[in-house]
Amino acid sequence: MNNSFGFIGGGRITKIILEGLKRKNALPKAIIVSDTNNDVLQKLKHLFPDITICNDNKEPAKQDFVFIALHPPVCKDVLSEIKNVIKENSIIFSFAPKLTIEKIKLLTEGKEKIVRIIPNAPSYVNSGYNPVCFSEKISENDKQTIKNIFELLGEFPEVDEKKLEAYAIITGMGPTYFWPQFYKLIELSKFFGLNEKEISESLTKMIEGSLNTMFNSNLNPEELMDLIPVKPLGDEEKNILNIYEIKLKPLFDKLKTF
Repeated sequence: MNNSFGFIGGGRITKIILEGLKRKNALPKAIIVSDTNNDVLQKLKHLFPDITICNDNKEPAKQDFVFIALHPPVCKDVLSEIKNVIKENSIIFSFAPKLTIEKIKLLTEGKEKIVRIIPNAPSYVNSGYNPVCFSEKISENDKQTIKNIFELLGEFPEVDEKKLEAYAIITGMGPTYFWPQFYKLIELSKFFGLNEKEISESLTKMIEGSLNTMFNSNLNPEELMDLIPVKPLGDEEKNILNIYEIKLKPLFDKLKTF
């Protein structure tokens, strides 16, 4: 891979992307990562010894691909800080919800080669779902280069920019809704006497089969739930669903307002 990578922010998203590429032996030779937290940088350097780390955001901003791996509130100041060092043909990648392509253009005073991606944690093991949208100035050749990289991490569908915040809630944060429950099922499975191999196989097939039945059985939710007569969670199911309603709708509204 000939393009140099610059990551501003050395946290979770950067680690996920680098690990996914590493597993495919596809890390570029030139990777620079900046962060204000030296502990974060040292941990990342331990995982990926060949990267260059620094505290100066302008260094990664000079690379061919400039990845903004920061929370939305920080992005404004950082984009204003680096706008004058970004090369004319460099591509800016933003992983942040809220921050539209038009807003990035304004904050960088006219930089037009912009890509927005909602990253997904399973990209860590190349099983991600990372929706993307491109600015008009991204050429077909650029798109293909970017797809060749990110398709190594999993699915990489091009979507309407207006839907990215919805994907942030559903696919970006989605694993955190289920992982605690899966870990509890693993813990209980051990208590019930299953070994690691039996747990891994049975849970994987149960989850895959459950989703397959949801989307391909042509059953409505009531009919689907009726396939299993025992409901161990009882009334708690309603409480769990209410938590989704109470937590996620306000979060979506917040993401839509910058």
